[in-house]
Amino acid sequence: MSSPVRASMLGGIPTAEHLGRTELLMGQRTGEVGTVHSWELVTAVDGPGTRMTTFLAGCPLRCQYCHNPDTMNAHAGVPIFADDLLTRIRRYRGVFRATGGGITLSGGEVLQQPAFARKILRGAKEMGIHNALDTSGFLGRNADDAMLADVDLVLLDVKAGDEATYLRVTGRRLEPTLEFGRRLDDHGIEIWIRFVLVPGLTDDPATIAPIADYAASLGSVSRVEVLPFHQMGRSKWAELGLAYQLADTEPPSASEIEATRAIFQDRGLTVY
Repeated sequence: MSSPVRASMLGGIPTAEHLGRTELLMGQRTGEVGTVHSWELVTAVDGPGTRMTTFLAGCPLRCQYCHNPDTMNAHAGVPIFADDLLTRIRRYRGVFRATGGGITLSGGEVLQQPAFARKILRGAKEMGIHNALDTSGFLGRNADDAMLADVDLVLLDVKAGDEATYLRVTGRRLEPTLEFGRRLDDHGIEIWIRFVLVPGLTDDPATIAPIADYAASLGSVSRVEVLPFHQMGRSKWAELGLAYQLADTEPPSASEIEATRAIFQDRGLTVY
């Protein structure tokens, strides 16, 4: 999607670009307005069934392997009224019912816009639509108990199992993610753990095993997804003029992927 900031529509959803700065800030504070990068319909990727995945703009992490670096900056999105997004979601209720699907709020980092996320989750819940959050959990403190009461599933991206590697991958600390996962477990919210296997970066068993131990300690983890690194986002880094540190990194081999999955399977976890 070219020049999204100048668009008057975002994939058929009216934007709120006509708002003045004061109105915009007030709308963001109340959750009436959110900054959205894009949305798409996907199947069996961001949760069960057919999903309407909405990518919010802005993220506090700087993951070396991010394949959507264009969502890191909040200014890369456009302002959208929550009610307009909910109107679009309502149109797909039949599809969601037929496929066992729903909506997924992703990013960027969805919990960087908690008021907006809270309003969308509440609206989806009122329509009887399954919802999911795709998050690193780093901003888990922004999700209060009222928000979590409306959450059906969390796709929790655990980038590494030790602080040193996590810092190297993301530029941030690991503990907030682990703490958020424990909160989700306390609330009985279903969790899918996601882990990206990057040769030379996250492939050391010393960083994988702690993730497996952590996942096995949470009773609400229903599956683990081992996602092999790919180079699909490389061109975006170049377009944005950003230094891409993994330009020479090859995707993991089939044997490396299976060996990683085995670490999780040895803990009795369901792995994909």
